[in-house]
Amino acid sequence: MAGLLSVALWWAGLLTPLQNAFIMLPRDSDHVLAPTFWNGVALIFAVSFAVAIDVGRFGSRRALFYLGGGFLGLAAFSLFASWFFSFDILLVPIAVAALISGITIQLKRLRDRDAALTGKLRAASARFESAQGHDAENCLLRGLQLLDTVLSPSEAVVFRRDRDGQLISSARLRATQNSLPDTGRNSAWRDAVKLCERAMAGVELLVEKVDAESTAANVALPLRHEGRTVGALLIRVTREFEDEDRALLTAVGGQMARNLQREEAHKRNGKRSPLGFLSTTETDHQLESLDVLRGALLEQSVGLNALGELGEGVALGYLDGRTAYVNEALAKFANLEHEDITNITFFDLLNRFRTDVFDQPVIAVRRVLQTGEAYERELHFADRNATYGLRIALVLAGSDEDPMASGNQIAADKPLCLALVIKDLTLLKEYDALRSDMLSLMSHELRTPLTSINGFAELLTTEQDLPPQAKEFVTIIANESQRLSRMINTFLAVTKLERKDRQEVLKIPLRLDEVVKETIAGLQKDARKRRIRLVEQPSQRLPPVAADKSMITQAVKNLVSNAIKYSPERTTVTVSTALEAETVRLCVEDRGYGIPAEAKDRVWEKFYRVVREGQEKDEESTGLGLSFVREVVEQHGGTVDLDSEVGRGSRFSFTLPRL
Repeated sequence: MAGLLSVALWWAGLLTPLQNAFIMLPRDSDHVLAPTFWNGVALIFAVSFAVAIDVGRFGSRRALFYLGGGFLGLAAFSLFASWFFSFDILLVPIAVAALISGITIQLKRLRDRDAALTGKLRAASARFESAQGHDAENCLLRGLQLLDTVLSPSEAVVFRRDRDGQLISSARLRATQNSLPDTGRNSAWRDAVKLCERAMAGVELLVEKVDAESTAANVALPLRHEGRTVGALLIRVTREFEDEDRALLTAVGGQMARNLQREEAHKRNGKRSPLGFLSTTETDHQLESLDVLRGALLEQSVGLNALGELGEGVALGYLDGRTAYVNEALAKFANLEHEDITNITFFDLLNRFRTDVFDQPVIAVRRVLQTGEAYERELHFADRNATYGLRIALVLAGSDEDPMASGNQIAADKPLCLALVIKDLTLLKEYDALRSDMLSLMSHELRTPLTSINGFAELLTTEQDLPPQAKEFVTIIANESQRLSRMINTFLAVTKLERKDRQEVLKIPLRLDEVVKETIAGLQKDARKRRIRLVEQPSQRLPPVAADKSMITQAVKNLVSNAIKYSPERTTVTVSTALEAETVRLCVEDRGYGIPAEAKDRVWEKFYRVVREGQEKDEESTGLGLSFVREVVEQHGGTVDLDSEVGRGSRFSFTLPRL
């Protein structure tokens, strides 16, 4: 197009006056030779394309140096050729074509850059909108509800400007019979709008009393973000507005301003004019989109600021070794002063936690970066009499679409920074020591007297000379001591499992059908006493599981014993096994009283016992049997399940991974 325009100007003779300025005729000549039309056209187009390629590749700043030098050289050559050879090299048409071509390609480059910038701004804004939602009305109403809990206004209205620049209502709360009617003909409404206009013009919060005799007042606050006023907030309070309320109102107003700005940006996300990069309005829209991004980043920083409220020490380090963030708790653990935080590197921070088990932080960081797995250690500091839990982890970027990427480019998970978390485990270790002392007390100091009480009570029950009442009392003593002994044994077993003491767990290939046979054989006597029929339903070719035989046997015994204990006479308890994909399931089903729906989840808790309507708790039950079952099964990588209906029975089951 630049070449065609230059050719047209040359052919029409419009460039002749300017062209003559670069021609010097000798005294013995009155005319000058010129290239033929088609040669001139080819020359003009060649220069146009050459300039376009030059500017497009090197940019206008670098190309200007070469083009300026070329123009001066051509000007000198034109004077030389016309003086000595009476020949016109068409300097002016070539220069006009080069100028138009350079300007055109530079405008195209500016348009492309502007389109790319606009696209990235819109994509980033859309990403934040999809993550946070762009329903401005609901966001504004939630902000007004927050104000309602503190200021209790009789009415609150959020205004924004329409296309004509007039203030219109965007959200309202608690419109009562005394509220301002939404009509331009109402004087109270017009006064409120004028108050908002003055607040926006003066960029200040204004308080105006409704009348001199009452404390009710209208409060207008301009909604501003990044130096731009996007609306106004009007609240009508029935009490006197105090200075302490200004901070809250300003903070909520800032959030509302960001919501309004985000909504405006969302509505503008349409097609741009090809010449939009020359428009100041479009540039203003880009600046507003940038303000939306700044607001979104400000809102997202709430997570980082919240880390300062944690009791755990948290630090973030960039991958170049700089420290990005250190909260107060970690600074206290590391004995850092406030002025030291800004200058300390991430590795220097790790060096402050060196112990005998964490003596090379560099190796720990290298392992985290290479494997992506977190590094955890317990650090004991004898000089501080403290124990800390240390964790170093790699923070990865999400796999969502990158708003700064072009097209459909997807950003894969990639490392962003390193996170250091320090927990103070000192009190927890003290509690564990106290717990161990208690377990030792229960295991040794309580078992010994209980054994003596139970032994002598059983001896007394065999005495024939005891009066009937004394014999009854001795029998009660023997039964209760046995129940207490069982409770202690079960409690110790459950506690040992919770502490994950794996040393006593010996997993071997175990067939659950054989465990069921042994359990049923051992409990048949108790079942007959209660007139319960105990039935086994084995599965054919049942694969083994990897389990500790004593623990699994005790778990099955607990389930079958419960079924026998809580089943009516002349009913059946069925124990079955089955293969389910990669697991083996064992079920104990009874026709007992059933378990209410509200108690199904709690029956696995320690010391919980079901209370049935019209019945008291079973005093012989410890409330630990089912808790023991769950702990054993979960330790073996399995799951427990319960299906029960009141009045029709229960079906307890668990699964274990097959070999």
